[in-house]
Amino acid sequence: MQIASTNLAPHLLAILEATLFLSILGVASIFSWRHPNRPAFAGLAPMEAALNRLANRPRLSVAVVTALPLLIRAALIPLLGIPQPYWHDDFSYLLAADTFLSGRLTNPTHPLWQFFESFHIIHQPTYMSMYPPAQGLILAGGTLLLGHPWWGVWAVTGAMCGAFCWMLQAWVPRRWALYGALLAVLRLGILSYWMNSYFASSAAALGGALVLGAWPRLQRNARIRDSMLMGLGLGLLANSRPYEGLLFSIPFAIAFLAWIFGKTLFGLAGSKTLCVPLRTRWLRGAVPVVLLLLLFGSLIARFNQRVTGSAFRMAYQTNRETYAQAPYFLFLAPRHINEYHHAVMRDFYQNWELHTFIEERSAVGFARGVLHKLADFWTFYLGIALTLPCLAWPWVWRDRRMRFPLVVAGVLLLGTLIETWTFPHYLAPAAGLLYLLLVQGARHLRLWRRKRDLFGGTLVRIIPLLAAAMIVLRLAAISAHVAVEPQWPRGNLARASVLQALEKSGQRHLIFVRYLPEHDVNQEWVYNRADIDESTVVWARDMGAAENQKLIQYFSNRKVWSLQPDRLPVQLVPYTAQDVTPLSGHSNPY
Repeated sequence: MQIASTNLAPHLLAILEATLFLSILGVASIFSWRHPNRPAFAGLAPMEAALNRLANRPRLSVAVVTALPLLIRAALIPLLGIPQPYWHDDFSYLLAADTFLSGRLTNPTHPLWQFFESFHIIHQPTYMSMYPPAQGLILAGGTLLLGHPWWGVWAVTGAMCGAFCWMLQAWVPRRWALYGALLAVLRLGILSYWMNSYFASSAAALGGALVLGAWPRLQRNARIRDSMLMGLGLGLLANSRPYEGLLFSIPFAIAFLAWIFGKTLFGLAGSKTLCVPLRTRWLRGAVPVVLLLLLFGSLIARFNQRVTGSAFRMAYQTNRETYAQAPYFLFLAPRHINEYHHAVMRDFYQNWELHTFIEERSAVGFARGVLHKLADFWTFYLGIALTLPCLAWPWVWRDRRMRFPLVVAGVLLLGTLIETWTFPHYLAPAAGLLYLLLVQGARHLRLWRRKRDLFGGTLVRIIPLLAAAMIVLRLAAISAHVAVEPQWPRGNLARASVLQALEKSGQRHLIFVRYLPEHDVNQEWVYNRADIDESTVVWARDMGAAENQKLIQYFSNRKVWSLQPDRLPVQLVPYTAQDVTPLSGHSNPY
């Protein structure tokens, strides 16, 4: 989970996007008025012809769309840098990656684990991230192959964009599939936090795109390759965003069963069912999917067994039952936690989470929360540019083939609205589905007329122009150090700077972190590597002079520091017990 940022960057970017849209639209209108017999942006015709030729080579299209965000983002490293971890989720996923790189599924509990408690990880019965393993494995792969965990995010985001292109090719004409995939590259694949953090967003979106793209292909041909891709997508969803992945998968499971059994089950199988023999549907469709799901199920059961001691208990459940008072679903009752070892943990789980939960349980609070979630979704996924195809969604509903995707979208959206917190990456399983609906909306939008002009065609051309122009504008602002959005590279740069300096010192260090009462619980500093004892730098919570002495004796060969991140500039000073005084309850356990 991630707490929403309170900065004004999304609003500033929305204002810039609206201004840019009106400018481009104004230029197009003036051109159409002066040259009524020529379409606006006629100069783009050679580029459109080249893209049409590329679209007619579907495999090459997928390869190009995959490579495009990878090459662009890699080329921007001198300007944007490589992101540093910032959110709780970032550090939790990195702990999982470090654990897997160590050749373990989890880590033993440290004898003085109370000093190292932090958000979205567990210390009992083992020490591990609370999240499913998919993103940790991706980050571990990035480190193993390219030397840094972010390269795993980089690679899977490119794969996600390519999967969108492959998925769209099964639903819409090829040139429209390329159109939609390029929009995904521009919106999600370069400057979004999906590319520039350590979240599991792109992995879940990749899984959803595999399921959505395999389904119509299975109906037409029942090939083993497509059934295996569907099983892979379902497994990726289960191991990245289990709840939202389940919501996304349920309609497909019902439709899949209807297809397997023909018209004998639920009456949901379409006319395509009759084109594939029943035996083929079972052997090439059902069997590979079932075998892959059994494989993924056994692997996740083994993982859970090692981490929590039970094959049917996730680390996520252990974490929430240990620390959380507010449940993730609004219809459940809150819990009571008697004791927290650290005030910052209490502030997060009791003062922020529980307060939000209680507020949203009221009718007014629920309505306000739904509007806030929808606004977040719009800001991240659509903006001004991608809102234009949404204007044609009433016509999309009339397309019989689009009704099933719309039902899937409705199930997922309703299922997430009953969650206490819902952020844009929670809907990542349906990101490809969104682009399918946007492309179909753009196809209808293109036919809109204003008198004799195909004004809708102009709007369809404006959409990618606006998306590309926004990227150029943002990059120009970053280069000129104009603060229209948070700093680049992303992340807690102060913590990263301290860590990098100490790791180069040639010594081993122990840092006691103390927060002021007004500390922002989003900005956490106390996270450690999988093997705490062998880490060059160990981060610990300041628990008072008497308790701290236990950890100092345990790490007797380390240089000991004190750090107060809330006092700027951040300073690392040698630790002395005389300086340790309570900070409004934020130093001592209770």
